Amino acid sequence: MRGPLERYRALVKSGALTADAAQEAAMDRLQRLSETLPAYETAAARGRAKRGFFARALQPRNMPTQPAGLYLWGGVGRGKTLLMDLFFNNTDISAKRRVHFHEFMAETHDRIAAWRAADLKTRKQHRAFSKANPDDPIPFAALDIANDALLLCFDEFQVSDITDAMILGRLFEGLFAQGVVVVATSNRHPDDLYKDGLNRQLFLPFIELLKTRVDVHNLDADRDYRLSQLGGDAVYHHPLGPDANAAMDAAWSRLICGAAEKAETLHVKGRKLVAPRTARGAARFSFTELCEKPLGASDYLAVVNRYSTLFLDAIPAMGPAMRNEAKRFVTLIDAVYDARTKFVCSADAEPDALYRAGDGAFEFERTASRLMEMRSADYLSAEHTHLDDDARA
Repeated sequence: MRGPLERYRALVKSGALTADAAQEAAMDRLQRLSETLPAYETAAARGRAKRGFFARALQPRNMPTQPAGLYLWGGVGRGKTLLMDLFFNNTDISAKRRVHFHEFMAETHDRIAAWRAADLKTRKQHRAFSKANPDDPIPFAALDIANDALLLCFDEFQVSDITDAMILGRLFEGLFAQGVVVVATSNRHPDDLYKDGLNRQLFLPFIELLKTRVDVHNLDADRDYRLSQLGGDAVYHHPLGPDANAAMDAAWSRLICGAAEKAETLHVKGRKLVAPRTARGAARFSFTELCEKPLGASDYLAVVNRYSTLFLDAIPAMGPAMRNEAKRFVTLIDAVYDARTKFVCSADAEPDALYRAGDGAFEFERTASRLMEMRSADYLSAEHTHLDDDARA
């Protein structure tokens, strides 16, 4: 497998990427980490073997020397997701996982709930069980996570929820004790995580722990690449037809920079929502897929929390016969707008002509206004945020 730095340079040479000294410096750091991980994985496997077939994770005394991870932070659109893609896809180990931090915390809460729901007999069968504190779910969650991945890569590391903030310290202490290496991207320096949050003083030990286990690197790239790729009117293509289709395809190609597309499945309140085309933190749907199916606010929250850029093809002009589709579209745009998700679309008309008459026409005026604002440079340069929801998807 080619290393991440070699792959980055190949993309620059091909013209898919523009050479950027800050990005190359970050890739050099990621390359050095990538080179250490295969030997580390092999040594870690030997440590597990010494504990027998039923060992679920490393014990500290069996751990090889643990390489420091990397925390890559910087402004919106500087290429953090791109660099994480190149690192993850070109690092030759098997025990690795990449996950959006919001999704990771949702899964952690599910693990905590599972431990609390288990009876005492079931808990005693797990290595995380402690007679001194049999109700403590954090050791179980940490062991379960470490059993799945030796390398954990987090997209959009940010903390806004007090419940998350209160468990992160002990959770990551457990992960690091099990030998997990962490690589993360974020818009914030670690010192600014959960800034001004409730009881933040209780969160500060986690920040200090994190900084002892990862190298903190600022990606101070030359420009906002996402803004330059998606600026102004280039994000709203109308009327529908071959020209709009070609413009959408061109914008998508620029944004994903040669990445291989894949389908991803989001889990929403026990249901599955398939994102058919995803790459580089972006997803592409048709209007039919998102607004003509029986989806609701929880589904749209899952989409905008997971993806920082959303492409939507073929928005039709709607009338009374499509009142349900129009209501779903309004709900979708509300979620997109509140999360500051970048929105690229093709439509049959300008926003104010998409739904002029029928039930909900008055409410649609706000949606039209938001669609206009979402084309602005100010909106496109805003930081992607996460919306609280009960789906925890």
